[in-house]
Amino acid sequence: MLNSIGLQNPGVEYFMEYDLPWLRTQDVAVIVNACGSTIEDYVELCKILNKADIDGVELNLSCPNVCAGCMAFGTTYDGVKEITKECKKVLTSKPLIIKLTPNVTDITLTAKAAEDAGADAVSLINTLLAMSININTRKPYLANNTGGLSGPAIRPVAVRMVYQVSQAVNIPILGMGGIINGDDAVEFMLAGASAVSIGAGNFIDPYTSVNTVKGIEEYMKKHNIENINGIVGKVEMN
Repeated sequence: MLNSIGLQNPGVEYFMEYDLPWLRTQDVAVIVNACGSTIEDYVELCKILNKADIDGVELNLSCPNVCAGCMAFGTTYDGVKEITKECKKVLTSKPLIIKLTPNVTDITLTAKAAEDAGADAVSLINTLLAMSININTRKPYLANNTGGLSGPAIRPVAVRMVYQVSQAVNIPILGMGGIINGDDAVEFMLAGASAVSIGAGNFIDPYTSVNTVKGIEEYMKKHNIENINGIVGKVEMN
């Protein structure tokens, strides 16, 4: 899937008043993905969310579909370290996860920056910057010209980056990128992810997450695994 939908949303006040109360009636952890155009935006969001009844905050430093912020902060060691440090100062009661962009030369550097600045975990990968052109009109299909590529096509890239980051940092990794079943999730965990996330797969089948959990359980039964955490990072390299 190639998208350029940006990060439109009704804002944190609306979320806390209307969405969060319903979410809290569900038996789930609530992790808020926070984004902004400036460091001040991110810090202000973290101040508000620090007092909210949520389980964690994920800073989106990696969306390729906005003109300011996000990926602009997430492509350098110094940029990631600064924004993580400033947000960590005010987000004192919740875990802070930094969502990393794959659109860098070496993702281990930005992962290390997040860890050095006090992040509790990192999540990766976000979408790959991509383009598709209509050969009849000779114009890009997307009005923004470029967009974010997601889905199974990017999974091998994501697995590779999760593995590399797992060798570089000591904080937990939330792995994502093309997961659509239990085997995919297990692959990410073997590469070093402590947990996984599903995005594009939900567009294909809204039961993707449920079926993925079932697939993980089937894998555990097949291989006589009692605790799934025991496979994290257990890939045996050639």
